[in-house]
Amino acid sequence: MSDTIFFRRKHQLWLRIAFTSFATTDLQIKNRLYEFSVIEFRHLKWIAETLVESNIPYDYERDKELCIESETLFELLTLLIKEMEEMQSLYDDSPLSQRLLHDERYMIQTLKETLACASLDEKLTAFNRSRQWGEASLSSEQLDALTLFLFEESYKEYELIMVYFYSQMRASTPLQYGSFQDLIDESHLHLRSFGEMMAKMGILSLPRMLHPRTYKITDMEKFLRDGITEEENAKEECRRLSGLITDEKLSTFFEFINFQESYHIEIMKKLLKEIHG
Repeated sequence: MSDTIFFRRKHQLWLRIAFTSFATTDLQIKNRLYEFSVIEFRHLKWIAETLVESNIPYDYERDKELCIESETLFELLTLLIKEMEEMQSLYDDSPLSQRLLHDERYMIQTLKETLACASLDEKLTAFNRSRQWGEASLSSEQLDALTLFLFEESYKEYELIMVYFYSQMRASTPLQYGSFQDLIDESHLHLRSFGEMMAKMGILSLPRMLHPRTYKITDMEKFLRDGITEEENAKEECRRLSGLITDEKLSTFFEFINFQESYHIEIMKKLLKEIHG
């Protein structure tokens, strides 16, 4: 198997675990799965570092048939176990491979223990297209605005994670590396928040794939200036939704995201300042 295909499979495994965590309503299983997704993303980072060091190209392509929609939680967990078990034969005797191997052996064991307890299975509502927001009474206009926002922003946060990740692997200064890490961490938080909101509304789905032109940055200054504009647009959308939606918890959440986006702009301004000396 080529390094590019191996990277792709790990990328897909991270996505599958993260979105399975969004889909379940069991808080203990949700949190454990999300912890596993964090570990898998760390694996992806270590793999990318070795590829960059060896000047081996990789991309963010995904298999066209990759899907996370299922009727029950146990169906998704079974798919996760199958995928991780298939990965086991791909690891060699290197320290990195051995770390990945043993992390996933533990994950497999934990998931199998969950499957052994039939009462933990649940019929999933994350994909049923209900477009309801709990007990809140939202108008059709509000539901439409929230639905569009969640689809657009979940894709944007996935895009930002992968773009910042690609740039971080090629960072030329400590400030760049650390700043991209902060932005990656923030986007992970936002993706999780939006993903769980989508699941609550029954509209959970994987973000669309990225074109290489999206993440292969050739002009860092332009990339940062465009990023500031994008964050300003996201702030405006959060303000608009906060004013449109009458549910107090949702409005407070959008204000929270709005202020986080403000600091993302400051981080990018700091990087621009470094570029100009």
